Amino acid sequence: MIISDAGGRLPRATAIRSATDRTGLAWRRLALAAGLGAFLVVGAVSAEAQAPRKKAKYELKIATLAPEGSTWMNVMGELDAQIREKTNGEVGLRLYPGGIQGEDLVVLRKIRAGQLHGGGFTGVGLGEIAPSLRVMELPFLFQDAAEVRAVHEKLDPLFERTLHDAGYTLVGWAEVGFVYLYSKTPVASTADLKAQKVWLWEGDPLAEAFLRAAGVAPVPLSITDVLTSLQTGLITTVYITPYACIGMQWFSRTAYTTDIPLTFSTGAVVVTNEAWDRIPAASQPVIRELCDSYFGKLTEATAADDRKSMEVIAKSGVKAVTPAPEEIASFHRIGESVRTQLVGKLYDQSTLDQVLAALKEYRAAHPATAGGRPPSEGVVPGGSGK
Repeated sequence: MIISDAGGRLPRATAIRSATDRTGLAWRRLALAAGLGAFLVVGAVSAEAQAPRKKAKYELKIATLAPEGSTWMNVMGELDAQIREKTNGEVGLRLYPGGIQGEDLVVLRKIRAGQLHGGGFTGVGLGEIAPSLRVMELPFLFQDAAEVRAVHEKLDPLFERTLHDAGYTLVGWAEVGFVYLYSKTPVASTADLKAQKVWLWEGDPLAEAFLRAAGVAPVPLSITDVLTSLQTGLITTVYITPYACIGMQWFSRTAYTTDIPLTFSTGAVVVTNEAWDRIPAASQPVIRELCDSYFGKLTEATAADDRKSMEVIAKSGVKAVTPAPEEIASFHRIGESVRTQLVGKLYDQSTLDQVLAALKEYRAAHPATAGGRPPSEGVVPGGSGK
């Protein structure tokens, strides 16, 4: 086991206070927005995102956990402005930020009740719509973001059909990023993990399957209860992206991060087929093209925000724990067992086989890096500051 921290780090209290001040009031007031989504770093709000909107003839009402002023909302605001411009004001987005419409499962209930047309969902919400999509979040499946994108390129037609059959149209994929453990004491082995009181996002069958396969009795809680539970000791370990860990301020209540990514968390914006079909046929390809461009931009911005967050976490004094090779292999064996266990529960064998085949094909075409990449291209692992 190797424990490291970044050289030249700030005193912990100073770093935490400085990071919190930089995020601004939106982060503190709308902390719900983190979830497992990397939506949270608050930056300059673009003029397009700020501009008042006239009501469009066809408006898609979309709820998100992302707070006003966040990267996610800025990009979506720019997308909305472009959609309105290119459709001559006929089509627009009406965005409900900051979790004001509730977490994923609440938003889905409102969609089914006709109060909303769609949402920006994490894997948990997507899994409620189409459980087989969770195959892309299996533990220890991907080594870097390039692998994720390669599999998406092969499987997206299947995933989009699956969503459509469930009553939803994909607007765009929103990568969330790699998820890491953050804990009060070092977690360098499966034995260490078993000794922890690990948070489970209430209603997430994939995370529960992994934790139970690892011998953990998880503590199910809503996202809004996590920080308080870390403070009181009800839980000692959480799993989250570095970006969201700062947004939720969970890093201020943990001392270690385990330097191997658990999973690559995905997200997407979807609307009901009924809402999409109401949009004039001539406008649909225009909107599709804009969405492809802006969700690509969102992916790049999210990765950059994650990198910045890792640096902040490292400088705050959170130490990176690197498990020994045999312990990493043990974690991976658990991940492989979960893949098999969830066949017939979340996805069928055919879907799993197609994902694994696409991944194998990509790695065969990139032998120089397969098996030796960092968790994401150009991104240091979970806050180690290396």
